[in-house]
This record gives sequence, C-alpha cells and structure tokens, in this order.
Amino acid sequence: MSAQLSNDTVAPRLLEVEGLSASYGRSRVLHGVDFSVGRGEAVTLLGRNGMGKSTCLKCVMGMLRAQGGDIRLDGQSIRGRPSHMVARSGIGLVPEGRQVFPTLTVEENLLATAANRHRAPEPYGLERVYEFFPRLRERRRNMGNQLSGGEQQMLAIGRALMTNPRLLILDEATEGLAPLVREDIWRVLRRLAESGMSMIVVDKNLGPLLDLAHRHYVMEKGRVVWAGDSPSLRQDAAVVEEYLGV
Repeated sequence: MSAQLSNDTVAPRLLEVEGLSASYGRSRVLHGVDFSVGRGEAVTLLGRNGMGKSTCLKCVMGMLRAQGGDIRLDGQSIRGRPSHMVARSGIGLVPEGRQVFPTLTVEENLLATAANRHRAPEPYGLERVYEFFPRLRERRRNMGNQLSGGEQQMLAIGRALMTNPRLLILDEATEGLAPLVREDIWRVLRRLAESGMSMIVVDKNLGPLLDLAHRHYVMEKGRVVWAGDSPSLRQDAAVVEEYLGV
C-alpha cells in the first residue's frame, strides 16, 4: 500500500506550515513537513510515538528552533519568534503533562493568563470556563497541586481558553485520564469545534478524533505520509493498520 496525500480544499487558512525541518542536536527529526489549519477547522496530527508530532507543535510554538521551512499565522511568518510572542499572536497551547501552576489556586491559574488581545466578541472568562468545567468552579479555591490529574487537565484547557486564542493546540489532552474524565474532555472539545474554534489536536484515541476533526495528517518518521478528511480515513483501513496500529 502506498499512502497518498489528498488535495482537499480547506477553509481560508489560519496556520500554514511549509517545508518544516528540525533537529535535536545532530539528529534530524522533521523532514519537510507541510500542514495547514483553516479558520474554524479542527485538524489532527496522527502517528505512533516518536514520529514528530510534538516536535511540530514545539516548532509552531517557538519552543524549538525550526531549521528550514516557514510557519505562517494569518499570512505572517512566526518562525523564529520566542514562545511568549507566539502566544501573544493568538496561539494557545495545552501542553503534554498539563504544567499548571502548583502553588496558585484554580482561579488564580485561570486569571494568570487571561487576555483578549484579539478582541473576541464573546471572550472566554471565568464564568464561561466554569460552565464548560463545573468541577473547576467547585475547586476554584484549591491549589493546583491539590487537584487530580483529570482536574489539572481541565484547568490546563481552561487556562488556554482564557487567553482567547485564535488557534488552540492540544498535545495529548486525554492521555492517562479515567474514562469518564476523557469523555468530559471530548465533550468540551466537540463544543469548541462546533463553536468554530480552530484547533490542532494530537491524541492516540482515533475514534473520538474522527468525530471531532475535519482533516487529519498522518506522520511517519518526521514526514507527512497521508492527509485527508474523516470519511477518507475511516475507509482507509490500510493507513490505520500501517501507521496508527499498535
């Protein structure tokens, strides 16, 4: 089976990544990666561990220097910008491992990043985040290090939403969580997608991703080897078996 890259028409592009290459030391890990996210579109990066998905996200966020290619947000190159400037430009990250502030309360964690730099007409504030995650309201006076893993993940998502991003990136948002908590997270992500939030999602749970996302990019050894929409991926069992199977 030879994987084919599709030529799907996408919504007007918010993020464009072209020819992205990157290395860790002398080890090249990305080899000319191309992908894009349209306005109001949810997109996934799929693949087994170590295929370059998180490295792509680090390059987009300015956490790792790209050695080739370009990264454009709304037509403007952001390649080489430091992480705080990338965040200010409108990209919110929910990082792998959550990384909440342990000695701040839930409410302080949320308020620490609150901003509406791009003047969203219906901005995310405390009440809107609490409506998504009622458990955070209940725990709003608890410290970050007093929360369960699932509560910390809810807080990490809420904190990213409080920046009112134009693009939300989620790296393994459901990893290691109990099934009921995972379903809570997927419920919120579906609501965000339905509201028109542009998203990049990296996760190992293919079933919910097929229901959530418009398009998918499958990565293998630092390259995109397949791209297409959810109906196409559902039908392409060979891709699932070769590149996504355990």
